[in-house]
Amino acid sequence: MEIKVVAPGALSPEDLARWSALQAADPVLDTPFLSPCWALAVERAQQGCRDASPGRGVRVAVMHEAGEAKGFFSTRIAGSVAMPAGAPMNDYQGLVAAPGLALDPTALIAALGVQRLDFSHMLEGQPAFAPFVRGEAVSYRIETPDGFDAYAASRREAGSGVLKDIDKRRRKLEREVAPVTFTAQSRSTAAFDQLIAWKRAQYVCTRQTDIFDTPWTLRLLRELLNGHDPDFGGSLFTLHVGDQLAAAQFNLRGKLTLHAWIIAHDEAFERYSPGLILFGEVLRWMDESPYRVLDLGAGDYRFKQQLSNARQMVGHGFVGRPSPASLIRSAEYGVRAAAEALPLGKFSELPGKAMRRMDLLRGLR
Repeated sequence: MEIKVVAPGALSPEDLARWSALQAADPVLDTPFLSPCWALAVERAQQGCRDASPGRGVRVAVMHEAGEAKGFFSTRIAGSVAMPAGAPMNDYQGLVAAPGLALDPTALIAALGVQRLDFSHMLEGQPAFAPFVRGEAVSYRIETPDGFDAYAASRREAGSGVLKDIDKRRRKLEREVAPVTFTAQSRSTAAFDQLIAWKRAQYVCTRQTDIFDTPWTLRLLRELLNGHDPDFGGSLFTLHVGDQLAAAQFNLRGKLTLHAWIIAHDEAFERYSPGLILFGEVLRWMDESPYRVLDLGAGDYRFKQQLSNARQMVGHGFVGRPSPASLIRSAEYGVRAAAEALPLGKFSELPGKAMRRMDLLRGLR
């Protein structure tokens, strides 16, 4: 196998078409984060970042066998470490490849010219990376192959009353405040700006890192909002109560999948759960669209557990060759594993939280 590493913008039209075809052939890979369009969009957004120098920044490893492109893996190279392209905004990672392609991850690292490759949301079922997974999390999905009514019936049969509760909250909101208006795939810059403002206030309130302090993240979202590719881009969904914006979500879309991404609401309507009402509207709207999956991503939130009817595992870990960077990462995971094995309650989670925060900050640079 020959591995060539190039910038996304240097891929030929034939390579891009091949990548898209390989992804479309495997339903497990049906997420916009594994699309060539994602790598291209992140590359454009990150132009001018600190690591955007020759051989660094967003790169794609292209695997060839017998002169034919058989696999594609996008990443971002920063110093001696490779990380997911678009991290921390990338919710899925993995190799897009022809069936049976055997990738040696250490050969991938050598081709990238790094000491180690970190991953945080590696899709389950990636044999090349499975031995290097250090921990897993559940990623939640809503699948509606037979439409909303069939999905709602299956949720009722499973004992979930979340959709009934959403309908009650909507009726109460309209009765007590004003009529509700849902808009799909809005192009409103005012609604988009309000969503970002709500999200930034949420970061401050919860003492989380504000990812929008880094210019490339907003450049990426604005490009996606204004895109016109039918198979990739951003979709803004809004819920108004009377004339007032009550909730919004900005989703990444692929060919058949929507990925719930940036979600927030007006705290003035908190008691009515406008964010949940908006999810209900999006799910009903999907009947009129080509989308049959609303991916909620990882994160053990109650609303994800209640709405989802499918799940998949994602893993975090790293692949490294003997080097200082690998020794450091191995030591970090050692401390994390030791802490998580102790009955210390929330204190056991601190090393893992510290690692995730450091990874987030590295990705935002």
